[in-house]
Amino acid sequence: MERVNDIKLSKEVFDITPNDNVLRDAINVCMCGLRQGTYKVKNRSEVSGGGRKPWRQKGTGRARQGSIRAPQWRGGGVALGPVPRDYSIKMNRKERKLALKSALTYKAKANEIIVVDKIDVNVPKTKEMLALLESFDLHDKKVIIISEELTENVILASRNLQNVLIMEPNEINVLDIVNADYLLASVNAIKEIEEALK
Repeated sequence: MERVNDIKLSKEVFDITPNDNVLRDAINVCMCGLRQGTYKVKNRSEVSGGGRKPWRQKGTGRARQGSIRAPQWRGGGVALGPVPRDYSIKMNRKERKLALKSALTYKAKANEIIVVDKIDVNVPKTKEMLALLESFDLHDKKVIIISEELTENVILASRNLQNVLIMEPNEINVLDIVNADYLLASVNAIKEIEEALK
């Protein structure tokens, strides 16, 4: 694949002074959002049994007990154990935009953004997508394919490639951009990103 013409990227999006603090915070927001937090243990009120006091309060010589399902008993409830929770944290819209611009700027300065007229394959075959990636020497790299319109052929052809992630311009996020080696984007997708982030 040879270079046909040059495209001028917007300096407001792809050539800013990156803000590393905001970029780090945005990555943290993405990673926290991925945590499920669905673990759960049963406390003493949720385990079965133990409605009656096991022995009287005084006179037995044993320690006083109120239930056989207290945490110190075998089969008892768990004290202060984990319960379902939401790990997601919020970030201001301006900070989210700045973080995306910072990530894209780093990619642009490292020449890790490849822009093509259109991203499509003739048939929904993995080898077709591999041939497209090999033409840009990206077959062994982690690549994000960004297209304004994801055709069924592109989705099916890239589905079995572990190093390829496909998305539309409104789906890009800081974590994926930072983790990827290269961005392969269509011209229209770049225009949509520029319009959204200006």
